[in-house]
Amino acid sequence: MDAASTPTHVACPHCAALNRIPSARLGEDPVCGRCGQPLLDGRPLALTDADFERVTARTELPVIVDLWAPWCGPCRSMAPAFEQAARELKGRALLVKVDTDANPHTAARFQVRSIPTLLKLQQGREVARISGAMPAAQIVRWAGV
Repeated sequence: MDAASTPTHVACPHCAALNRIPSARLGEDPVCGRCGQPLLDGRPLALTDADFERVTARTELPVIVDLWAPWCGPCRSMAPAFEQAARELKGRALLVKVDTDANPHTAARFQVRSIPTLLKLQQGREVARISGAMPAAQIVRWAGV
Protein backbone atom coordinates (compact mmCIF):
# COMPACT_ATOMS: atom_id res chain seq x y z
CA MET A 1 0.00 0.00 0.00
CA ASP A 2 1.55 3.33 -1.04
CA ALA A 3 1.47 6.48 1.15
CA ALA A 4 -1.26 8.10 -0.98
CA SER A 5 -3.69 5.24 -0.41
CA THR A 6 -2.83 4.68 3.25
CA PRO A 7 -5.94 5.58 5.21
CA THR A 8 -5.98 8.34 7.82
CA HIS A 9 -8.52 8.06 10.63
CA VAL A 10 -10.71 11.10 11.30
CA ALA A 11 -13.40 11.06 13.98
CA CYS A 12 -16.69 12.70 13.02
CA PRO A 13 -17.56 15.49 15.46
CA HIS A 14 -21.24 15.14 14.54
CA CYS A 15 -21.94 11.43 15.10
CA ALA A 16 -18.71 9.99 16.59
CA ALA A 17 -18.08 7.60 13.68
CA LEU A 18 -14.46 6.86 12.89
CA ASN A 19 -13.78 7.42 9.18
CA ARG A 20 -10.90 5.98 7.14
CA ILE A 21 -9.90 8.45 4.43
CA PRO A 22 -7.18 7.70 1.86
CA SER A 23 -4.37 10.18 2.53
CA ALA A 24 -4.45 11.41 -1.07
CA ARG A 25 -8.12 12.44 -0.66
CA LEU A 26 -7.89 14.40 2.63
CA GLY A 27 -8.09 17.75 0.80
CA GLU A 28 -11.18 16.75 -1.22
CA ASP A 29 -13.88 17.70 1.32
CA PRO A 30 -14.48 14.20 2.73
CA VAL A 31 -17.77 13.56 4.47
CA CYS A 32 -18.64 11.13 7.24
CA GLY A 33 -19.59 7.68 5.99
CA ARG A 34 -22.32 7.41 8.62
CA CYS A 35 -24.01 10.83 8.82
CA GLY A 36 -22.78 12.57 5.64
CA GLN A 37 -21.55 15.68 7.50
CA PRO A 38 -18.30 17.37 6.38
CA LEU A 39 -15.11 16.21 8.09
CA LEU A 40 -12.37 18.43 6.66
CA ASP A 41 -14.02 21.30 4.82
CA GLY A 42 -11.45 23.99 5.66
CA ARG A 43 -13.49 25.58 8.45
CA PRO A 44 -12.77 25.39 12.19
CA LEU A 45 -15.05 23.07 14.16
CA ALA A 46 -16.53 24.10 17.49
CA LEU A 47 -15.98 21.37 20.07
CA THR A 48 -17.34 21.02 23.59
CA ASP A 49 -16.24 19.23 26.73
CA ALA A 50 -18.59 16.40 25.69
CA ASP A 51 -17.00 15.71 22.29
CA PHE A 52 -13.45 17.07 22.60
CA GLU A 53 -11.71 13.85 23.65
CA ARG A 54 -13.72 11.66 21.27
CA VAL A 55 -12.71 13.78 18.27
CA THR A 56 -9.13 14.74 19.12
CA ALA A 57 -7.90 11.38 20.47
CA ARG A 58 -9.24 9.38 17.52
CA THR A 59 -8.12 11.71 14.72
CA GLU A 60 -4.71 10.90 13.25
CA LEU A 61 -4.20 14.32 11.67
CA PRO A 62 -2.65 17.01 13.86
CA VAL A 63 -5.40 18.92 15.68
CA ILE A 64 -4.87 22.65 16.22
CA VAL A 65 -7.03 23.89 19.09
CA ASP A 66 -7.96 27.56 19.63
CA LEU A 67 -8.94 28.02 23.28
CA TRP A 68 -10.86 31.28 23.43
CA ALA A 69 -13.74 33.15 25.11
CA PRO A 70 -16.38 35.51 23.68
CA TRP A 71 -15.42 38.40 25.99
CA CYS A 72 -11.72 38.25 24.98
CA GLY A 73 -10.79 41.02 22.52
CA PRO A 74 -7.60 39.36 21.23
CA CYS A 75 -9.54 36.09 20.78
CA ARG A 76 -12.18 37.83 18.67
CA SER A 77 -9.56 39.68 16.64
CA MET A 78 -7.70 36.40 15.92
CA ALA A 79 -10.86 34.53 14.84
CA PRO A 80 -10.63 35.54 11.13
CA ALA A 81 -6.94 34.57 11.07
CA PHE A 82 -7.76 31.16 12.57
CA GLU A 83 -10.46 30.67 9.92
CA GLN A 84 -7.96 31.58 7.18
CA ALA A 85 -5.40 29.16 8.66
CA ALA A 86 -8.08 26.43 8.62
CA ARG A 87 -8.57 27.01 4.88
CA GLU A 88 -4.80 26.93 4.26
CA LEU A 89 -4.29 23.76 6.33
CA LYS A 90 -7.30 21.95 4.84
CA GLY A 91 -6.56 18.24 4.53
CA ARG A 92 -3.33 18.52 6.55
CA ALA A 93 -4.72 19.39 10.01
CA LEU A 94 -8.05 19.65 11.80
CA LEU A 95 -8.63 23.08 13.35
CA VAL A 96 -11.05 23.33 16.25
CA LYS A 97 -12.27 26.04 18.60
CA VAL A 98 -13.17 25.57 22.27
CA ASP A 99 -15.00 28.31 24.19
CA THR A 100 -13.29 28.10 27.59
CA ASP A 101 -16.23 29.74 29.40
CA ALA A 102 -18.72 27.19 28.11
CA ASN A 103 -16.25 24.28 28.33
CA PRO A 104 -14.22 24.68 31.52
CA HIS A 105 -13.24 20.99 31.74
CA THR A 106 -11.17 21.16 28.56
CA ALA A 107 -9.50 24.41 29.65
CA ALA A 108 -8.69 22.89 33.05
CA ARG A 109 -7.39 19.67 31.51
CA PHE A 110 -4.74 21.65 29.63
CA GLN A 111 -4.18 24.12 32.50
CA VAL A 112 -4.91 27.12 30.28
CA ARG A 113 -3.87 30.32 32.08
CA SER A 114 -4.36 32.87 29.30
CA ILE A 115 -6.34 33.13 26.11
CA PRO A 116 -6.12 32.88 23.23
CA THR A 117 -4.00 29.77 23.54
CA LEU A 118 -3.30 27.42 20.66
CA LEU A 119 -2.53 23.76 21.26
CA LYS A 120 -1.20 21.26 18.76
CA LEU A 121 -2.44 17.77 19.58
CA GLN A 122 -1.35 14.47 18.10
CA GLN A 123 -4.00 11.79 18.80
CA GLY A 124 -5.21 13.71 21.83
CA ARG A 125 -1.80 14.43 23.34
CA GLU A 126 -0.39 17.95 23.51
CA VAL A 127 2.82 18.32 21.51
CA ALA A 128 3.06 22.14 21.32
CA ARG A 129 1.48 25.28 22.79
CA ILE A 130 1.59 29.01 22.14
CA SER A 131 -0.40 31.89 23.65
CA GLY A 132 -1.44 35.22 22.20
CA ALA A 133 -3.19 36.41 19.07
CA MET A 134 -1.34 35.92 15.81
CA PRO A 135 -1.92 36.30 12.07
CA ALA A 136 -2.89 33.39 9.85
CA ALA A 137 0.57 32.97 8.33
CA GLN A 138 2.10 32.59 11.79
CA ILE A 139 -0.57 30.04 12.81
CA VAL A 140 0.16 28.01 9.67
CA ARG A 141 3.94 28.16 10.28
CA TRP A 142 3.49 27.23 13.93
CA ALA A 143 1.27 24.26 13.01
CA GLY A 144 4.19 22.91 11.00
CA VAL A 145 2.18 20.61 8.73
